[in-house]
Amino acid sequence: MAERLITLNTIQAALDLRHFDAAAAQEPMMPGSRSRNLPSNGKNSRQAGVLLLLYPLADELHFVLTRRTETLRGHSGQVSFPGGRRDPEDDTLIDTALRETHEELGIWNPDMHILGNLTPIYIPPSNFEVFPTVAALDEVPEFQPNPAEVAQVFSVPVGALLDDDFKRVEHWPFNGNQVRIPFYAFNDHKVWGATAIMLSEFEGRLRAVLPQDMPQK
Repeated sequence: MAERLITLNTIQAALDLRHFDAAAAQEPMMPGSRSRNLPSNGKNSRQAGVLLLLYPLADELHFVLTRRTETLRGHSGQVSFPGGRRDPEDDTLIDTALRETHEELGIWNPDMHILGNLTPIYIPPSNFEVFPTVAALDEVPEFQPNPAEVAQVFSVPVGALLDDDFKRVEHWPFNGNQVRIPFYAFNDHKVWGATAIMLSEFEGRLRAVLPQDMPQK
């Protein structure tokens, strides 16, 4: 099974790939309304950091996702990685991701292993450039979600990214048009947009280092 072959060494190798085509890996989860390789506005764009946090659960690696509360101004009710806007006191975007994860989920572990980064994603409607950090813990963290920001916390096996049964495509109305929206269907949630694009790159990197004849579910 795919999940049995995915270890932290596998993930480290996937993140360390050189000359990897991140744009091609992101494409399967790119909404129809977005232009591929859309550049940010540079100094005019705002910066945010998010955390793809891995940990062992039931003998396989999982990552955490959160559902935002309906009262938040931006992306309310959507599923995302923990993270948020960079503050002036954050030295790096990794610091931003760790601080925001602490504020949202109550996790602050000095033994967290920073494994690397995925490609930054620019989100035109909010003018945010999002920098994803990948990290790991040796055990399941004790989540203490902030009720003002987080409505639900759930975990997903990393191996599920390689299972096409968890992928869907729908057409949603936007500005009078029907737009093609691909998404991951995890825990009765639709994971789409920037979070799905980042997960698609993560999936592509894993596929690049795993055996090509690996059995699928």
